[in-house]
Amino acid sequence: MKRIGVVGLLVVFLAACTPAATTAWSDDFSAPGSWLAESDAAAQVGVQGGVLRVFIAVPNQLAWTVAGRDLSDFHLTVEATQVAGPDDNEYGVLARVQDNSNFYRFSISGDGYFLVSKFVDGSPEPLNGNWTPSQAIHLGQATNVVEVIAEGSTFTFIVNGEQLAQVDDGQFAHGDIGLYAGSFYEGGVEVSFDNLRVEPVTAQ
Repeated sequence: MKRIGVVGLLVVFLAACTPAATTAWSDDFSAPGSWLAESDAAAQVGVQGGVLRVFIAVPNQLAWTVAGRDLSDFHLTVEATQVAGPDDNEYGVLARVQDNSNFYRFSISGDGYFLVSKFVDGSPEPLNGNWTPSQAIHLGQATNVVEVIAEGSTFTFIVNGEQLAQVDDGQFAHGDIGLYAGSFYEGGVEVSFDNLRVEPVTAQ
């Protein structure tokens, strides 16, 4: 069974967040832009070869980077591809990131599960129960189109055109967005992200 938290060192590569108007923008990762490129013995994160690559070398590890933007309501779409490693992994999107200990997280896995959670002072809180299987998720070394819609306190989470969850939580009203990957019992997880789009939405 998958775990909600991560045992061991939590690696975070966090860019400085600068205010940005909520206007449509996209990134095909043809250049680094504001995304940080960092690496150590445990993980590597960087823009290379036209994608944002996250590689986790060791078990029980997370690594991510953020866009350096401050957003409240938005509709995010990104192509996430498992390139290598065990299917028992996690990867996805961070939303309304306050700092490296406070944010929302939408996770999917190579073996077909998803989880919506919130980190508060570094402690994870599940918002949709535990890891849940979904046939909408493409398994193994495949590409999944991941969407997150934030409207006020309502979050909608979509994979490959199918809504998997909707939750209501108003603790974080705005913040950065991030892309991440993580390992559980085995290292060697490699995930790439491409064709990121962010569009404004209007809270109801």
